[in-house]
Amino acid sequence: MKNRMVNNRNSFNLDEKKIRLSIVGTGYFSQFHFDAWKRLGVEVSGICSLNESEAHKYSKQFENCPVFKDFETMILATKPDLVDIIVPPLNHLKFIKIASKNKVNIICQKPFTNSIKEAKEAIKNAKKNSVTIAVHENFRFQPWYKKINEMLKDSTLGELYQVSFRMRPGDGQGKKAYLNRQPYFQKMERFMIHETAIHIIDVFRFLFGDIENVFGKLVNLNKHIKGEDAGFVLFQFKNGIRGLFDGNRLSDHIAEDKRLTIGEMLIEGSKGTIRLNGNGEIFLRRFGNNKELKINYQWEKKGFAGDSVFNCQKHILSHFTRGQRLVNGAEEYLKNIKIEESIYKSNNLKKVINIDRI
Repeated sequence: MKNRMVNNRNSFNLDEKKIRLSIVGTGYFSQFHFDAWKRLGVEVSGICSLNESEAHKYSKQFENCPVFKDFETMILATKPDLVDIIVPPLNHLKFIKIASKNKVNIICQKPFTNSIKEAKEAIKNAKKNSVTIAVHENFRFQPWYKKINEMLKDSTLGELYQVSFRMRPGDGQGKKAYLNRQPYFQKMERFMIHETAIHIIDVFRFLFGDIENVFGKLVNLNKHIKGEDAGFVLFQFKNGIRGLFDGNRLSDHIAEDKRLTIGEMLIEGSKGTIRLNGNGEIFLRRFGNNKELKINYQWEKKGFAGDSVFNCQKHILSHFTRGQRLVNGAEEYLKNIKIEESIYKSNNLKKVINIDRI
């Protein structure tokens, strides 16, 4: 492997050899991963799944690549450069250890293991084996957040005061909540923050910088599921900006596709306000003006949420092929998990929690 490294020991040179990718997991969200890998022209050397029919369905898209039921058997048989782990967090650490032991670099689906303890163990294990872990966090690659980031960099809003995000996917009511898509959601003891709000935590950090402390109040509204599905979280950013996450999975919002943005964002500053709606539309209102200006920008209704999975995987591939800085590496992502842990601790202790003490 050493003869095809560039810039760092965990990068491959595509001029010498195309990356060989093996994949584990064929659940609901894997469809977006497979579609992106196909469009990126990546060589898929093996697919592992307990669902053979789904695995064979996807293997046909990649020249009938071999299908496996056991993860390590696939690793040993296919000798991949990179493995994409698209399974629920229950098996993340187990699969990361197997891949690391076999010197295979890793893409791991968020929320990246079950706990901060497991995340640290996964990172330590990968480091010991000189393996890189990229976390498949795609929300910051959604086109509306990329455009908002450009506007904030241009000081469109002047001095930033605060941000709020209202999460309203409307998919959490009744006995059958989540069963048609990701049934394991019902049994997660930590749900709304660990599974979904972790995306918004990453977006907040992407747009506004590191977070100093949090205060959270979480509740379970749908008694047919185990974990929390609604709540409020207050964020204090290190640069003085304040943030509010207002989540409720049972309520919905105005949108053609309720899951496109899963909610609405409002960013306020000294020169005006930016509003993101459920259709991915961005509006700017200048301070003192009662009219909003719709911001025109280009994005495609393709793949998942503005083709964010494709763009996330393209970014990860650029790291492993060209040495581009990885914005969603596991060590960087650990900051998100510390914030998540702080929110749960705040909810339990009913007090503000400083992130640096986690």
